[in-house]
Parts: sequence; structure tokens; C-alpha cells
Amino acid sequence: MRLRTLLAIPDLRLELITGHDELDRTIRWVVTTDLKDPGRYLRGGELVLSGLVWRTRPADTEIFVRALTRARVSALAAWDAEAATIPADLVEACDRHGLPLFRVPEDVAFASVTEQVMRRLSTARAADLTAVLGRHRTLVAGVTEGAGLGPLLDLVGRDLGMRCWVLAPPGRLIAGPGELPGSLSPADLTRGFLTAPRLPAVLPGPGLSIFAVSPDGTARVADWILVCEGDCTEWPAERRALAAELTAIVAIERTRSGERSNAASRLARELVRLVLAGAPAAEILPRLELAGLDTAATLVAVVAGTRDTVRPAELHRLFREILPAGSAVGLLEDEVVALVPAAGPDHDLAAQVRRALSVLAPGLTGGGIAVGVGEPATVEGLRGAVTEARHARRLAADGTGPVRVVGPDALATHALLLASVPDDARITFRDRLLGPLHAYDEAHHADLIPTLETFLQMSGSWTRCAARLHLHVNSVRYRIQRVEELTGRDLARLEDRVDFFLALRLR
Repeated sequence: MRLRTLLAIPDLRLELITGHDELDRTIRWVVTTDLKDPGRYLRGGELVLSGLVWRTRPADTEIFVRALTRARVSALAAWDAEAATIPADLVEACDRHGLPLFRVPEDVAFASVTEQVMRRLSTARAADLTAVLGRHRTLVAGVTEGAGLGPLLDLVGRDLGMRCWVLAPPGRLIAGPGELPGSLSPADLTRGFLTAPRLPAVLPGPGLSIFAVSPDGTARVADWILVCEGDCTEWPAERRALAAELTAIVAIERTRSGERSNAASRLARELVRLVLAGAPAAEILPRLELAGLDTAATLVAVVAGTRDTVRPAELHRLFREILPAGSAVGLLEDEVVALVPAAGPDHDLAAQVRRALSVLAPGLTGGGIAVGVGEPATVEGLRGAVTEARHARRLAADGTGPVRVVGPDALATHALLLASVPDDARITFRDRLLGPLHAYDEAHHADLIPTLETFLQMSGSWTRCAARLHLHVNSVRYRIQRVEELTGRDLARLEDRVDFFLALRLR
């Protein structure tokens, strides 16, 4: 906004006293001050309003005007209500320093000047930026590639004074100035986004507004996030419109990102189908190369599924985000299957996936997400690696909590065997062995099953089991004898102990 526009606002009736040759100066902001030296609070381009309370003698005027000039303010608008005038020494100092001076009418409040100027500044900036964003969206939506989100967010920050960030799950920074306000992390913003009852939302404390990029039913855990400085509930209509435009552009970029990944996803799906079909290595190797994988490298199979509100396509998009770059991630029916380059013996991929998904846990409901991670394998062992990861995923599905990840360490335990047994067989085995004990405990308020479990944990030691349960050894012997009588088993036999151990794990 230029100074000549300020003169043209009819409701203000400002009078220009000095600076007739400087009317093309632009106003960036409005500041009201009665400090004699306000220079440290000014950044340049301001319209300064002052009631001249700071002036106790003519010498104060030079200090005040020099401070404004050094700060490169655009103009001074003043009125001394007590003296009902503008002092001549102030007019002379402003003229000498080349600082435009306006007289504010006695019946016009400084608040009115601020409101009128800021309204025009906000409207002009929002209109200009909305036009720029509109052009950018046209470019991004067209055949040619857009300039990307980074320069766009730089534009918003520079011209509107509002820093913005775009994040992908589970808090990966896609674009923005880098540092976040205070001690916030991308994971903090993701959790705030996932737990907000409605969007857009204002994150308490730092004053950040969070927007969903795809408010079309996409599960939040798989969505991108737009974060802007400021409380959106206090924004004028123009700034809210600009945020909506910016969100639309980010949504287009998100769609384009998905489209660029579609070809890679199709290649990954066909690659996994070949592996599971038992195709020879000579047929798999070219597909590995097409998928961008090193044909000589070892690969780790990752399989994920969900009974959550996250749809399979969204789960697929989510794992494209959280798995390392260069992974081949495909969707086979309702299961995500990925081949990930092994990063070395000290790298724990299962722990990495668990950490990433734990950030998203507040947004998961129902059955959560179950993930299985297999052992590293070469091309000849890929079929077995994917099969192992599938078994591990089924084992994870039997767990509790919103995020369940089973790594290769669990694949050599009894848990893998239990996971591969059909549900009806597992239930039958458990109920036939433990059913009589459950019935006895309920009828007699006994603790045969807890005693049996502790006895097995203590490797059949009567004294250690009695100490753990705070019982006499004879009481433990009596309870174990009742277990044997009710089930027809002998706990001195290893086979029967193993059966009880497995049955207890199926509860």
C-alpha cells in the first residue's frame, strides 16, 4: 500500500504536512508508539502513529525522528491532543530528514487508522498471493511439472509473513523453512493432527494451525499435513481463503506424487507375484532391475495388513512413505508386500517400522496395523523370505495394541508354529486341555491355571513356584496333582509340559 493511497481514504482525512515527493513509498505495517526512541522495535516500512507523549522539550524531537529515519519507516502520522497541534520543531525535523509527516484529525482515533490500513494491507496481500497461487495451481495441474512446494511456501512466508510446512506420515518434512517453532518436532505435529477432534485445528501453545490436505475421507494416518503459523480461528476471510488455496495446491502435489509412484507400485506387485509363484532367478532378476533394486544385494521382505479404518490403498501409500527409499512396495489384494534393500547387520528394519508406526498410533482404531519382517535373502531365497514375513504378519495380527510388528527373531520360536495353525484347530486344542481347569477354577474359586503357568515358568521347581505364589510347597503339590487328575496328563513328562505351555499361549 502506497502513501498516496493512504491520503485517498475518505474516512481518515489525513493531511500531508511534509514529504510531498515521497508518496510512492509503500506501507508494510502500522505501529503506534509513544517511546522517545522506538528504533529497536521497528523493522522498516512501517506507518508510525504517535500522540507525541514522548515530547517534553524540543530536543526530544530530534531523537525521535532520527530513530524513525534510521529504521527506514515509511511515514509518521501524529497529533498532540493536549496541545491541539503539531509542534513546529517536529515538522522541521521530518522535513530535514526526508520523513513524510501526516496530521491525524482530532476526531479520528489511531485505532481507526490502524484498522483501515491493515484491512487494505491484508486484502491486497491476500488477493495478490491468491492470484499467484491460482497460477501455480494451474501449472501444477497441467502437463508440465510445477515449481514444487518449496518455492511456493517461501513466497507465502516472504510476502505474507506466515511460515508454512508440509509433512507426510509419520512426520517426514516435505517442504518448509526447516526449523519448527519452539521445541516441536514433526512427530509432535503429526500427533496433534491425529488427535484433533476436527480440522482445521489450532495446536495449543505454539499457535500453529493444522490442515488436512485430503479432507475427502482419506484416513488421517495416510494423509499429508499442512501446518501454518498463526491461529486460523482469528484469521480474516482473505487469509482463510489463501490457506484453502494453498491446501488445494498441496493436495495436487500429493496426487502427482502418488501418480509418479504408480508405475513403481505396479512393477513391485508383478515382482512379488513372480517371487511367490516360484519363478526362476533368471526371470526375477530383470524385474528386480526394473523395480530399481540391486540384483546382487540382499533384500528384506516386509508384509503389512490391517483390520483398521485404513483402506488397503491407503496402507500401501503409507508404507511407501515409511519404508526406506529404493524399496519396492506392492499391494496384493488387501496385503502390502515390500522388498527392502538390507542396510547391514546392525540395522533393525523391524524396529524402524515400529518407531514410524508408533507416531501414527493415536490415529489408529479397531484392529490396528500388523507387520511382519523377514530375514535378509538373496534372489534365490526371496520366496521363502516373503513366506516368512507373511507368517510373521499373521503372528503380529494375534497381538494387541494399534501397532504390532514381528521381526525375524520371532520366526524361530513356537509362536510362528502357533500362528500357522488354523484358528479352529487352535481353539479345539486349547479348550480340550484347559477347559476342565477353567471349569474347576470357576466352580471352586481355585487358581489351578495360574499355578500351572507359574509352575511351568519355574521349570517345574516346587520351591521356586511356591515362593513366587507365596504358598507352602505342599499347596503347590496339591494343585498340580488336581491339574493332572482333571486332564489325565503327567507334568513329570516333557511332552505334557510342552502341551500345557502351548495351550496357555493360545489363551
